[in-house]
Amino acid sequence: MSRSPGRKQENNKISRELFVLTYGALVAQLCKDYEKDEDVNTCLDRMGYGIGIRLIDDFLARSGVKKCRSYSETADMIAQVAFKMYLGVTPSVSCTSAAGNEFSLILDKNPLVDFVEELPAERASLCYCNLLCGVIRGALEMVHLAAEVTFLQDRLKGDAVTEIGITFLRKPEDRKHKR
Repeated sequence: MSRSPGRKQENNKISRELFVLTYGALVAQLCKDYEKDEDVNTCLDRMGYGIGIRLIDDFLARSGVKKCRSYSETADMIAQVAFKMYLGVTPSVSCTSAAGNEFSLILDKNPLVDFVEELPAERASLCYCNLLCGVIRGALEMVHLAAEVTFLQDRLKGDAVTEIGITFLRKPEDRKHKR
């Protein structure tokens, strides 16, 4: 018995849609559980952080990437490999500081908001996709890169794009590694 060639892609789409709908239900429940948007944002970040510290092992095993030598390489790896692998999108990367430690990931399409039209007026400070910030921060911490990760722009709040800011908190080590 043979399978049709489009079957795997169909299953991936169903899985992605299920994930997006489940995520929406999670955020809706958190909004019911917490009165303040800041508490929901913190909870989403904490959940994402827990996912990130576990996801990095899967990412390193499946992607086969080598150690990044600069913050720029790391930001490119997050955008071009990790986002593509787990969310099916490839954000553009821009360096936003002369020191080379601040980057923006700009998403033209954010798959987590496929079924969300807009945030309710009473939830204006909710960062709906804050889970992504926690995932990135947790994964980076597991490879010994401390970073601050925040949403800078959000289409759900009327911005032109969705932009995630990553600020690496330590200077890259200058010492040479012996081989």
